Amino acid sequence: MLDAGLLDDLMGRIDDGDLQLTGDGGFIPEMIKAVLERGLGAELTSHLGYRKGDPAGRVLPNSRNGTTPKTVHSEVGSIPLDIPRDRHSTFEPRLVPKGERQVGGLADMIISLYAGGMTIRDIQAHLARTIGTELSHETISKITDAVLDEVKAWQSRPLDPVYPVIYLDALVVKVRDSHQVRNKAAHIAVGIDLDGVKHVLGIWVQTSEGAKFWAGVLAELRNRGITDTLIVCCDGLTGFPEAIEATWPRAIVQTCTVHLIRASMRFVSYTDRRRVAAALRPVYTAPTVEAAETALLEFAASDLGKKYPATVATWENAWERFIPFLEFPPEVRRIIYTTNAIESLNYQLRKIIKNRGHFPNDDSVVKLLWLAIRDIEDKRARARAKEAGKPKGEPRTAPGYLVEGATTQGWKAALGALLIAFPDRLDNHIN
Repeated sequence: MLDAGLLDDLMGRIDDGDLQLTGDGGFIPEMIKAVLERGLGAELTSHLGYRKGDPAGRVLPNSRNGTTPKTVHSEVGSIPLDIPRDRHSTFEPRLVPKGERQVGGLADMIISLYAGGMTIRDIQAHLARTIGTELSHETISKITDAVLDEVKAWQSRPLDPVYPVIYLDALVVKVRDSHQVRNKAAHIAVGIDLDGVKHVLGIWVQTSEGAKFWAGVLAELRNRGITDTLIVCCDGLTGFPEAIEATWPRAIVQTCTVHLIRASMRFVSYTDRRRVAAALRPVYTAPTVEAAETALLEFAASDLGKKYPATVATWENAWERFIPFLEFPPEVRRIIYTTNAIESLNYQLRKIIKNRGHFPNDDSVVKLLWLAIRDIEDKRARARAKEAGKPKGEPRTAPGYLVEGATTQGWKAALGALLIAFPDRLDNHIN
């Protein structure tokens, strides 16, 4: 094409507006149409055993029998095809299988748009506007539902016997339930394995209140292989401590310190927040439980404590779930101090779901969140791959892992401290 000047002629026609690349009648769809129809013809030739126009076909028991029109959709627009037939209807095309209405990467494009937070109607409008392909609501829904088997396999995959630390946090989503739209909590669990690598263990949409729901979630995690966990960090979830004690009796339930600070600051006026935060710092940085109690009593007796008794009450009510934090050395405290490992993930997921009015059911919530996590990690991996060959001196701007596969900073020191604190529970699992 270059030697014959065809490419220059083609680009000139595009520049002059005489030829469009995509959409109905575009150059690329027409080229794909020609390639697919030629490939289908070659498949039928192989199936029948003779070339088109060969007189030998007249004496063979099966022969060509015209074509059937069919429209398929692609990333570059809709493509009308003439699918060849045989008289005995035994021809099964592989290039464009029967019942298949998408070719190329259109399905992957739709799933990527869905994972990015676009609704099915948004995707319909986007495809019609950009590539001139009009797909029905049902077609797009079927394409996104095709990943449900992957989601179920991921949600039921086997897990390691021990995760020293598990974080748990929730997103509020709107779900249609019995002809009403109501708020539900989509809970995400992240576990740190013995190598310090973080993994998303599962996603659950709350179907019942408190301990009953958590008993089911924890039973599922145990059935998938988790026989023990040392510390579970969460945000004072109702019924969770009781469910933990029933599933893993020796596990420690640790209230997220950052959540506790935020909860206690809700009652403080903006002008006093810096002073209250500074006054509370000696409580959660205390070297011992006794020192923390003394610091809280001093805050309660101060002018700020008397001005904001609800702040004091918040710490007192959460005290039993807070003080396990103080029993660990700084190496472990830095890891269980906050559920930021999962909150950063939830922050990204909230940006994706904020444009949605509501979800039709619980499965659609889990499907979108799983797709979104996979999509975020894939994009970050591609960005890192682009920078892989850069010289050492050049700056790298690609983001690291969001959660899945991320390494916990300071893990070796923390694991050493955990081995000292729980020798009988980790020794058999360390290589």
